[in-house]
Amino acid sequence: MTVPAADLPIIDFAPARSGDKEGLRLVAGQIGAAAREIGFFYLRDHGVAEELVDETYAAAAAFFALPSSAKEALSIARVGNNRGYAGFGTESLDPATLADAKEAFNLGREPEPDELHREVQDSVGGNQWPELAGFQQTTSAYYRAMRQLGEDLHRAFAVDLGLAPDYFQPMIDRPMATLRLLHYPPHPGQFDGTRFGAGAHTDYGNLTLLTQSDAGGLEVRKRNGEWISAPPLPGTFVCNIGDCLMRWSNDIYVSTPHRVVNRSGRERYSIAFFFDANPDALVECLPGCQSEDRPPLYPPITAGNHLRERLDATYAHRQKRS
Repeated sequence: MTVPAADLPIIDFAPARSGDKEGLRLVAGQIGAAAREIGFFYLRDHGVAEELVDETYAAAAAFFALPSSAKEALSIARVGNNRGYAGFGTESLDPATLADAKEAFNLGREPEPDELHREVQDSVGGNQWPELAGFQQTTSAYYRAMRQLGEDLHRAFAVDLGLAPDYFQPMIDRPMATLRLLHYPPHPGQFDGTRFGAGAHTDYGNLTLLTQSDAGGLEVRKRNGEWISAPPLPGTFVCNIGDCLMRWSNDIYVSTPHRVVNRSGRERYSIAFFFDANPDALVECLPGCQSEDRPPLYPPITAGNHLRERLDATYAHRQKRS
């Protein structure tokens, strides 16, 4: 059973974008409170043009309408590097339930010439583009806008955690950020809890920025175990903390389980932007996030290895490979 998302705060990001230090401090405090308490919040006045969001939805719908053969030619199992198409039943975000009822298409930034080596081979690679007019231009423009927003949010995280605003910048200037277009069919019959559009899970990286169509379906689990719905709100992104930032903050920030159930009787589309740090960024307890009473909870790990471990546990083709 779910209830409306009255407990998810709506944060106005405009003061943080103004260049005013007090505005950034104000917003950082609001984001920090949400990151500690539930790990989810809505972000409005974020600076991403609504026209670009609409154009990206149209590009996603055009891609998922392609014949299966055209989509499978770009299969993530063939392309590698967490790029390409993931078909229905190829992902299991919650191993306790049936495979997810969704299909997806992933793209990311193109690698720099010095990045084509083993450290990043599972997380940074060339994109594979469908033969659709305008698809690459639209999705690339959306990617750039979301990457900038992700960097701006990291300034707020840094200020909230008592660090310099640009503390994270050297560790996110070559991010493993992934843009993921998602398509969910209507849930067949009555929902019985055995199959989800996306099973209960936490996200892997630092931050996720999500827009969802009016079909809704996103549900968030509060700390008391209660599931609440996070419906689409016009002009906002749903933002949530990922496992890597939770690890970096020594569990001061919360990575919260969430899931998708498409009960609308209609197709559901969403667009997720997963912001992960640079592959070689060392994820270790941040200054100020540890004390005698709160020692570091996790050993250091590179962001690239952290992501690789999580992807290996999710995709069937990677499990077969290993």
